[in-house]
Amino acid sequence: MRAIRQQAFRFSYRQRFVAADFQPAPCNAAALTWLARTGDWPEGRLALWGEPGCGKTHLLHLWAERTEGAVVLDCPLAGEAFDLPAHGGIALDDVDAREHGAALLHLLNAASEARLPVLMAGRAPPSRWPTRIPDLASRLRAVAAAEIGAPDDELLRALLLRLAGERQLAIPEVVHEWLLRHLPRSPAAFREAVERLDEAAFAKGSAVTRPLAATALAGMIDGPP
Repeated sequence: MRAIRQQAFRFSYRQRFVAADFQPAPCNAAALTWLARTGDWPEGRLALWGEPGCGKTHLLHLWAERTEGAVVLDCPLAGEAFDLPAHGGIALDDVDAREHGAALLHLLNAASEARLPVLMAGRAPPSRWPTRIPDLASRLRAVAAAEIGAPDDELLRALLLRLAGERQLAIPEVVHEWLLRHLPRSPAAFREAVERLDEAAFAKGSAVTRPLAATALAGMIDGPP
């Protein structure tokens, strides 16, 4: 009798940004406080900053949904047209990913005239965002900023569970604890690790084990497997 080989099916994965998936913690408390008080932002502007994967994009989407604003994942370049939303606000992500000029300055001015709040996010504080336009540099230095700091153990544990759950990836408790001990303590590292584990488990058609994790995460983990 011929054995029937079970076929593995790949489920599509798309990151979601819902309030239930965001974990409040001491490292993001200042950002959450500011986001709840949009009307108190100086000049109607606020910047969130912190390392990749710390939750900036998630918060931008939550704020935009709550205010019925528009999320712009890439800031406009010179010559690009940008239509202001009729109400709500504007959320700009990865503002410091490149040097900005007149387009960003014009966008900030137009939003101010329309009385629309602007929420921005970057890896560094806005005073360090690259620009050669003195007027824009001055505006950025005046923006109120909230840092999202390093995550604590509780937040990393919750993040690992959520990332695995989003991919329907079962990680045994023993492997879960091993990952918490040996992975770099950054949200970006945890996101990359879960992605690697998902790919490795699918490729082998097996469950996530510690040997599989040690192989898939080579170069990322500290200490012996």
